[in-house]
Amino acid sequence: MRIDEHREGEHLALTLYKEQQPVGLCRLRTAPGRVELEELSIDEDWRGKGYGSYLLKQALHATGGFSTASLHAAPPPETEAAAALLKKFGFAPAGEVWLRRRAPDPSAVSLTHEFLASRLAPGGFFIDATCGNGHDTAFLCKLAGPSGKVLALDVQQKAVEATRARLEKEGFGSIARVMQADHARLAEFAGPASADCVVFNFGYLPGADHALFTTPASSLPALKAALDILKPGGVLAACLYSGGPNGDGERKAVEEFFAALPLTKYTVLACRFANWADTAPLPCFVLKK
Repeated sequence: MRIDEHREGEHLALTLYKEQQPVGLCRLRTAPGRVELEELSIDEDWRGKGYGSYLLKQALHATGGFSTASLHAAPPPETEAAAALLKKFGFAPAGEVWLRRRAPDPSAVSLTHEFLASRLAPGGFFIDATCGNGHDTAFLCKLAGPSGKVLALDVQQKAVEATRARLEKEGFGSIARVMQADHARLAEFAGPASADCVVFNFGYLPGADHALFTTPASSLPALKAALDILKPGGVLAACLYSGGPNGDGERKAVEEFFAALPLTKYTVLACRFANWADTAPLPCFVLKK
């Protein structure tokens, strides 16, 4: 079983194949502010086997229905089975259409991105000091735009390759420079007061060896270098983690480092999730005066 995707402008078609034969089709259109489900069909011989559910789930994944705030619309179902399928995935009647709204809970990363988007302007120089799989790097490229530039570092070659692949796929290859280097060497790649933003996402690389993770030995020198590299008015963002393989040593060390920064030069924000576990990720921001 496989699904082939075909995009053309605002239209997306997903074709489901079983035993090398097309057995299902889902067509969607990206409309202003929402995604419209135009067609979902399964060949009669393959109905009642869960393929409609599988195809709709993949369509929602492909259009951000599980990963971002989203709004999906569908025409009123013509059968009870179609209604049951839409209800299974959160659609409900809303006037002349059925709607599915998703407003995900905030996360440390999403809060960081929202904060940075509110402060950074296109054309800036942004640094991702721990690029990992490239999610933050791609986000910074979107903010920087064609007139800006992004520098991304990671100590693991696997992370560098994953980031480069993501940037090429999303069309940001000309905006970012991705290098394999420990973030403790950050000062070698950017001069004093040259960057508008430096981002850190500490911990381990998702999908890789969790025994390899950031530590205060390299993270604290990297943070010190980042503050020198920031322009006045620039922002340093850091997501701190504890628990799991890396324990809480790095988080405590970084929090102490931030708490000791002089108020005359910096404003530091630590955004705790008050009713989450003590080990919940902690997004922090340092604003340079």
